[in-house]
Amino acid sequence: MASPAAFRVVAPQLSVDERVIARFGELAGDVAVNLTFALVIAVVTAFAARWAAKATRRILGRVHGFRHDQTLVSFIVQVVRVVVYAIGLVAVLQRLGVQTTSIIAVLGAASIAIGLALQGTLSNVAAGVLLLVLRPYKVGDIISIGDGATGSVQRLDLFVTQLLNADNHKIVVPNSKVLGEIITNLSGQGMRRVDLKFGVGYGDDLRQAREVLLTAARGHADVLDDPTPWAGVTGLLDSSVEVTLHAWVRSDHWWQAKADLLQAGKEALDAAGIEIPFPHQVAVPYGEDAAAVPPAAEPTEDLKA
Repeated sequence: MASPAAFRVVAPQLSVDERVIARFGELAGDVAVNLTFALVIAVVTAFAARWAAKATRRILGRVHGFRHDQTLVSFIVQVVRVVVYAIGLVAVLQRLGVQTTSIIAVLGAASIAIGLALQGTLSNVAAGVLLLVLRPYKVGDIISIGDGATGSVQRLDLFVTQLLNADNHKIVVPNSKVLGEIITNLSGQGMRRVDLKFGVGYGDDLRQAREVLLTAARGHADVLDDPTPWAGVTGLLDSSVEVTLHAWVRSDHWWQAKADLLQAGKEALDAAGIEIPFPHQVAVPYGEDAAAVPPAAEPTEDLKA
């Protein structure tokens, strides 16, 4: 009778190629699973960022301090969106087997190079934060930046300030340039002064001219009573006397009030018979043309006497 050892089943031995293929299949399966989970995390992160942005905007809209300040609300919403995306990126990298600690170490070592490469972008971000802290303007204000861009602020984010001018042109200005220029907030105050200059003849009654302009200003519905309108002589020009009219209006009425007062002042001066002179030019002959001009007549005996 044969011993039990004689009936042992011998497991088949795999060749080297078969073991490599089996190992490759296992790795491919693991990579496929990790990629699938990473893709799911990325999609969830995108939806989470959108939901968090909407929730943040809705919550801040209920707070009295943020209700009328869309500039700060937009900035906070953008920061929340970036934070959610950053968390999702870390989760994706961890799922793919990347050690986040090593990534942080690499980023720390390369921070100087990244800072130099992104110097302009980082300066825009820093300037955007300072603009939100200093608050020289907000969304809806009409501003003038330096000697160039002028328009209504449509958006202020981490990188740029977007303006819309009177011609409906979109103007995008980097925040670093905005912070480095002179910012004039044309609508930051509730009132603006209309400054108009009129020229009247030297032979006209200046007191009457002032009263005529003041009457025209007081008759306009948008001109405020306090501060009161003012008119006075502000210059003696070559061909006219300069009379300046100051009138205060609400900031949102400034453009139309200025046009109306300019027309009303002109019509009032015409009705009062006050001349608005124009510059005169005198042609002085020279060269060959001067020889053709007859000489001045000699004074008569009566004039010499």
